[in-house]
Amino acid sequence: MGLIIAYIIIAIYSVALLLIFFYSLAQLNLLVNYLGYKRRNQVAPKFNLLDPKEIPYVTIQLPVYNEEYVMERLLENIAKIEYPKSKLEIQVLDDSTDDTVHETAARVKALQETGLDIQHICRENRQGFKAGALKEGLEIAKGEFIAIFDADFLPSSDWLKKTVLYFKDPEIGVVQTRWGHINREYSTLTRIQAFALDAHFTLEQVGRNAKGHFINFNGTAGIWRKECIIDAGNWEGDTLTEDLDLSYRAQLKNWKFKYLEDVETPAELPVVISAARSQQFRWNKGGAENFRKTVVNVVSAKNISFKTKFHGVMHLLNSSMFLCVFLVALLSIPAMYIKALYPQLDIVFTLLSFFVLSTIILFVCYWFTYKSIQGSSFDNFIDYIKLFFTFFSVALGFSLHNSIAVLEGHMGKRSEFVRTPKFNLNNLTDSWKGNKYLTRKLSPNMILEAILMVYFLFGMYSAIPLNDFGLFPFHFMLFIGFGFVFTKSLTARA
Repeated sequence: MGLIIAYIIIAIYSVALLLIFFYSLAQLNLLVNYLGYKRRNQVAPKFNLLDPKEIPYVTIQLPVYNEEYVMERLLENIAKIEYPKSKLEIQVLDDSTDDTVHETAARVKALQETGLDIQHICRENRQGFKAGALKEGLEIAKGEFIAIFDADFLPSSDWLKKTVLYFKDPEIGVVQTRWGHINREYSTLTRIQAFALDAHFTLEQVGRNAKGHFINFNGTAGIWRKECIIDAGNWEGDTLTEDLDLSYRAQLKNWKFKYLEDVETPAELPVVISAARSQQFRWNKGGAENFRKTVVNVVSAKNISFKTKFHGVMHLLNSSMFLCVFLVALLSIPAMYIKALYPQLDIVFTLLSFFVLSTIILFVCYWFTYKSIQGSSFDNFIDYIKLFFTFFSVALGFSLHNSIAVLEGHMGKRSEFVRTPKFNLNNLTDSWKGNKYLTRKLSPNMILEAILMVYFLFGMYSAIPLNDFGLFPFHFMLFIGFGFVFTKSLTARA
């Protein structure tokens, strides 16, 4: 009986490791694509914006909800966009339920008096959440191209001039830009978030786009061709990541996406772990929901290659890697005891040790993305090593929280769209503690995270009587990661 349980544990452990390995191989292939693309001269048809006849009509949509701390900054920044006023419309899609509605209305009115075509659009309900607001605004939008910015994004004044010109190619449905981070150095939490997002916006977006694989509009800091949105079936609110959903539906209908790594759009990162939790939960659950909704259409599509299908499936499974990582972590301690109890299984564990290659591959991939933004000096490499293992540890600490999100997404459990609170913090001296949108409730997951912190401390201790230190570094990072998430979650309520 004991041996049967041991085989079951090893089987689950092995499958999870294998899926993580496939994911790392997909990342390695994206790195090859990324490096090849960087060496190529990029030629693309572009609108001549010096010719008034070629300047397209653009609508900027600003979906907002209870954004007291960043609303003034957002509107001031958008009003500075350099574009002919006769060809520009701005829609403030305001679903707010607090006093910011009246403050925003006054600010919009003041901007209207400057000659700016800006409208304050309020719905009677939040049906469909962000997707519903975008869809309703689209019905009356004058522009043939729709730029979208979340409330914490600050595009440069020449942003439209750098992006809209690529729609000269009639097959392009979306132009997406890279996110920047105005508060990258605020804390350890913001640094590791920036690190992870930089990898997505360099390695993944460029690596996929370079070979014509499916990428995603990132919900903000990009432009859609209005015809593309309508042709793909318009915005739908049945997943928590409506941007990923519409992106795949559009690309399955042969629309091309253009990603601009060299155009950075600065934004604010969550500075409190409760805000990061809500954002991570929404992104990871939405990813799983989209896998459930879209994977069959991707696999059965006759108009895309096998390699594009493979990368599409791995892309849709991105968030599910957290579940694999959590299973590997949870089962790693029983695996140590099984190894000690059943010497006949030594060959199995020797083979499983091969999967440490997954971490090495990710270490190499992330270095190339890190140095493309931060530089490749020796000091930067040392900083990278420290940041990589800090990121890795905290990602492990989030694995329980994100696994629950993934399981809910795969099982079809519906939940409300919880937007990430904004803070308008740039300096270390700025405080988040007065933010009225922060949740004050303890997450029930915190108790489990505290238990897991102790569990992996036990895993470190187990290495001594078992005389097996192979997994000690892994258990140490898990201990640090769950400890970080647990303690930060406690102090974020102060």
